[in-house]
Amino acid sequence: MILMTDVNKFIEENIEAMKADLGKLVSHNSVFSEDQLPFGSENRKVLDDALAMMDKVGLKSTNLNYYCGYGQTGQGDKTIGILAHLDVVPSGEGWDSDPFEMIEKDGYLYGRGVSDDKGAAVASMYALKYLIENDYPFKKTVRLILGCNEESGSRCLAHYVEKEGHIDLGFTPDANFPGIFAEKGIVGGSVITKGSKIIDIDGGFVSNAVASKVRVVIPAGSIDKDKFEAYLSKQDIRFEFEEAEAWTITVYGVAAHASTPELGRNAISYLMEALYESGFDDVMSDYYHRFIGLSLHGEPLGIDFKDQYTDLTFNVGIIRKQGDDIFFTIDIRFPVLTRSNQVIEKMEEQMNDEHHSLDLGKAVEPLFFDPNGPMLRALKKAYADVTGDDQTEMFAIGGGTYSKGINNCIAFGCEFLGADNHIHNANECLSVEEFKLQVKIYIEAIKNLNEI
Repeated sequence: MILMTDVNKFIEENIEAMKADLGKLVSHNSVFSEDQLPFGSENRKVLDDALAMMDKVGLKSTNLNYYCGYGQTGQGDKTIGILAHLDVVPSGEGWDSDPFEMIEKDGYLYGRGVSDDKGAAVASMYALKYLIENDYPFKKTVRLILGCNEESGSRCLAHYVEKEGHIDLGFTPDANFPGIFAEKGIVGGSVITKGSKIIDIDGGFVSNAVASKVRVVIPAGSIDKDKFEAYLSKQDIRFEFEEAEAWTITVYGVAAHASTPELGRNAISYLMEALYESGFDDVMSDYYHRFIGLSLHGEPLGIDFKDQYTDLTFNVGIIRKQGDDIFFTIDIRFPVLTRSNQVIEKMEEQMNDEHHSLDLGKAVEPLFFDPNGPMLRALKKAYADVTGDDQTEMFAIGGGTYSKGINNCIAFGCEFLGADNHIHNANECLSVEEFKLQVKIYIEAIKNLNEI
């Protein structure tokens, strides 16, 4: 085991500064916006603050046109990259406190982004601060790269690679410990429906999350109300029913990340199934029941692929009425040994008809690293030496991280196994003790990568 006495002292001396810095980053509602290029005024402000913090801890900061920025230390021809992001998903509903005013309660910090991913950005800064202040002999250049568009397409990272190139080795603290050796592929897109009897519909807030709420307006008397209510009550789904000239129904689910839909309850899917089961004669609800229903793995479409590492997940994140049409988004994470064409071909064969058109974006193929490679062994050792856990193995995930957009990078941290930090959900939180542990692990990770 490594000796952590000096590190512990450093963390205790700096923990209040770490909290203050994190609170400042959390205060920015850094959701993607078009009010100012490239990703919105709040993303510009949060990057300015983060760059100033990196300068404060001894890093030399650079702003890459407000797409992203980085702080640099060390020396050498090879570059270790640490990639975190400053943008966040919308706060949504159900918070017990202001999501953009970080609070501390019972040993936890609460606020949008404390875990995903502003906390990891701050922990990484202070890991580098420790090494700089202790005159650590860097053999490689180290860059802490902070992006502003990870949640909405990672154009920030594409801009970094275009301007600065790839890294030689590194990690993104934007998933789980003890590390991720594989990431599923991603297929995203939407379906447009014409000719639906739905008067209005609005549900979900982001495509890569399980929808926690949906509101629909349908013609009065177009469903059997008793059957509708009985269906949702049996499923233990909360809803509100308003009768007027038209009927307005609000259905509530449970949010979760699109890569783990089993942790949520999709309000859109439950609404559509309830409409179908209660006799709503409509092209939209019939189509949804036929090809999606309550499935989480694409079973109705025959795309429920799986391998020894992962399985396929299928999520509808947003549904809206636009003009006379309705559109809903699709987010699919497919297994690491499957290719995108296997998924796309089956969907295109079935999901296009006279009332519905499927539009799929460019697919992202899976990522796979040898768990026994030197970089992964170095990172796993850092985790094991700090935590004492040398039994837990790296694993595969459905989430897509920066690792897919830059060479020689895996997801490593920031969430610990067994923790529920409510990422992409209300009351996002971070344990103060785990905040401290992150710093210790990142210190050792950087040292280990420096020696490869």
